[in-house]
Amino acid sequence: MFDVLVYLYENYWRADACPDEAQLARKLTAVGFENDEIQEALSWLSGLTVSNHELSRPQGAQSIRVYTAAERTHLGDESISFIAFLESAGVLPPAMREVVVDRAMATGAESGTLSLDDMKIIVLMVFWSRGEEPDALILDELFVDPDDRLIH
Repeated sequence: MFDVLVYLYENYWRADACPDEAQLARKLTAVGFENDEIQEALSWLSGLTVSNHELSRPQGAQSIRVYTAAERTHLGDESISFIAFLESAGVLPPAMREVVVDRAMATGAESGTLSLDDMKIIVLMVFWSRGEEPDALILDELFVDPDDRLIH
């Protein structure tokens, strides 16, 4: 599913630039994605649309998030720390954080702990679905492997 999401991010400027679901499924099949992977990604994207509408209610600027045991298990310490980093950097307001957590949990807790790379894709997709692009430093954090960074 994450490969499909990355493909969509790379090939469509914003979520509203995507064709309708049936046409998109045909295009993804033509590119070579498996039907199960396509359906899982389309279902996840549909949930993203719902989450954006339901969870985007204004919240206090100082909102504190307490993670449930299931969320802590599925997200893992790295992903939760990454979310906290984005919040402290001022790029992930509480409403968007809730969409990120909702969509991360929708990836299936039965699959174990979510990798940090998968969490970064989820964050990118949340920004993408809203037609927003994070600033350059945050994009760098989302795309560049820390081991590949040069220290000046």
